[in-house]
Amino acid sequence: MLAIQIIVILFCLYAITRVLQKIADRSLSRRWGALWIVFWVLVGVVVAMPWTASLLALRVGVTRGVDVLIYVSILTIFYTLFRITIRMEKLERNITELTRELALKDLDRK
Repeated sequence: MLAIQIIVILFCLYAITRVLQKIADRSLSRRWGALWIVFWVLVGVVVAMPWTASLLALRVGVTRGVDVLIYVSILTIFYTLFRITIRMEKLERNITELTRELALKDLDRK
């Protein structure tokens, strides 16, 4: 096993322990926690056994395992960016509504 594989696997284990801590202190839901744990386990598997990425690539019609991982990573990043943008817009609307309500209550008191 190469040094980089050991480092990445150790990082995956560290990330899994952090996810478990976040689930325990309820700052991360169990559903999202399970998703992150599955993600880090899959990263560890692909790093420990690189041929698994090549098998996946062949099944989807890509020639190299690295290419399929890059495609999936880019899709995941853009989807996550989309979700974050939607959530931020919702939060901004909520803050605006709360600010209006507080301003109107303040105006009623005067």
